Amino acid sequence: MKYPWGHTRRFNSYSEYIRKLFGGRVQKLTIDAGFSCPNRDGTKGTGGCTFCLNDAFNPSYCHPDKPVSQQIEEGIAFHEKRYRRATQYLVYFQAYTNTHAPVETLQNIYRQALDSRGIIGLVIGTRPDCVDDDKLALLQELSQKHHIMVEYGIESVYNKTLRRVNRCHTFEETADAIYRTAKRGLPAGGHMVFGLPGESREEMLQSAGMISKLPLTSIKFHQLQLFKGTAMADEYLTNPGVFKVFEMEEYLEFIIEYIELLDPQIVIERIAGETPPRYALIRPWGPRYDQILAKFEKMLEEKDSWQGKRYGNYEL
Repeated sequence: MKYPWGHTRRFNSYSEYIRKLFGGRVQKLTIDAGFSCPNRDGTKGTGGCTFCLNDAFNPSYCHPDKPVSQQIEEGIAFHEKRYRRATQYLVYFQAYTNTHAPVETLQNIYRQALDSRGIIGLVIGTRPDCVDDDKLALLQELSQKHHIMVEYGIESVYNKTLRRVNRCHTFEETADAIYRTAKRGLPAGGHMVFGLPGESREEMLQSAGMISKLPLTSIKFHQLQLFKGTAMADEYLTNPGVFKVFEMEEYLEFIIEYIELLDPQIVIERIAGETPPRYALIRPWGPRYDQILAKFEKMLEEKDSWQGKRYGNYEL
């Protein structure tokens, strides 16, 4: 059976989206260009998001002391050994807020990345309150010759939660930024976290309808990961009852229910996160992400479930 996205997998997968867009495998290279965040440097707040620990997901070659071009070369060398079929790359500006600088600075950094060998585009991780019209105009200009995606940290659709985790922006700002990005013809991605303190399972499921109304190209889903040394780790140790810490089976059951309510046109890039054991406050899940994904797809088949199965039929 083929689904609305044109292939036989039971969700609109990012790998199939990329293959269709570029005709083959494309590998992401994670880069740390040394940006900060407005809720870290005092622009809007201090301390950063209470759950954030960038060291937990930065690869070894990725360090802001190195020029962007050097990080890219080392990243390509790393991936050429691991994924020998990869010949095209997207530079992923992941750490912190990668539009939090003057336009002239951004233009220099982005062009340095795009001028590197094998690079066909950028994925720029940022916050919805850090994209003004001038920055979007720059990205729109770059997109005339390159693939440019803007990936927004949505995290939650509830302002009560955003305040609690020190995001220092609202969901209304998130929606506005995504609409403005899409109006310029730029693909917009999003990132959601499930299990943030104070949110019920029902509230998390209700967010599917709100996310589906946004002009998103793609979405990443992560279970809450509690990292040692973060403010959220301290909050968990003080008051664990307000958190929803998913076991793997329970989380996959939840994600299946969630994507049934999700617009089938939204590409799903990830269904879960991986926690490096040395950073984990509580015992992380054992399997690698590819094993988790395989189990997820088997469960979809067993339940005869697919993305969008109940889309539009859920009362908010």
